[in-house]
Amino acid sequence: MQEVLSVSNDVAAELATVGDGVLEALRDRLRCTILLRGNRLTIEGSDPDVAQARAVIDELGELVEGGHEIEPSTVDAVLSALDQAEDLRDVFEDVVWRHRGKRISPKTLNQKRYVDAMRRHTVTFAIGPAGTGKTYLAMALAVSALSDREVGRIILTRPAVEAGERLGFLPGDMLAKVDPYLRPLYDALYDMLDPDRLAAYMEKGTIEVAPLAFMRGRTLNDSFIILDEAQNTSPEQMQMFLTRLGFGSKVVVTGDVTQIDLPREQASGLIQVQDILGSIDGIAFIRFGHEDVVRHRLVQRIVEAYKLHAEETGTQRER
Repeated sequence: MQEVLSVSNDVAAELATVGDGVLEALRDRLRCTILLRGNRLTIEGSDPDVAQARAVIDELGELVEGGHEIEPSTVDAVLSALDQAEDLRDVFEDVVWRHRGKRISPKTLNQKRYVDAMRRHTVTFAIGPAGTGKTYLAMALAVSALSDREVGRIILTRPAVEAGERLGFLPGDMLAKVDPYLRPLYDALYDMLDPDRLAAYMEKGTIEVAPLAFMRGRTLNDSFIILDEAQNTSPEQMQMFLTRLGFGSKVVVTGDVTQIDLPREQASGLIQVQDILGSIDGIAFIRFGHEDVVRHRLVQRIVEAYKLHAEETGTQRER
């Protein structure tokens, strides 16, 4: 079956953007031959596949006309939304944070559920592969909460697992010691705040970025607290961190249980915590899969390949 669709200039421009890979993603996911010439989109394939392609392109067109940019991951989001009879506009129109014209919003249905869970729950765990937006969305929501005065400060932490958190054995002052482990968190902050504003927040302690070891003995009130790379915590460290929760605070814990850097004999606190806290009210667990990866689409294939290899070779850790 062949069908020819006419699309608007804006939609044609989005589909044809060089390097975006949207058309390539459409061809990969829809099992159809898709050709764009000007404003004419020709689709060839079986009747069901062409019908599905038409529905996806209609949804993409509505998103573009609504002012949303589309990318390869949007194709997966549309397919998932159609399968589950959900309105994708509810996902894309949930703007978590804006900075210099950039809108930070969920890009998949799972990301939307994650954002909703963080808003509703005191403690949220996000577990899944790299590139699914676990930490980035949590940080955007934290910055938004700080801006709206819902919290008084943001605390971002990671275990410095490569050093076993024995920072005293590393050269240099404290900042120099922890910088390599915390640099990805700084990078995300610079994406969301002007440098001068971020520097002022850091100087006042309104935003704190510190290794997990520095959380011990504290009670954190009126704070949005994010523990990143939580798969590299021991059960004892996880318990220590979670019991830092104070009044008026919110906690988000993110990690990927397939990327554990702990010694083989050391249990991961992120794996264990699912069994311990899974049934407690006020705590949410959101699980991401390869379909939620929103980085370069090749990353999605790499994630899947490593997962398959681990399963086939028996090198996957018990979860």
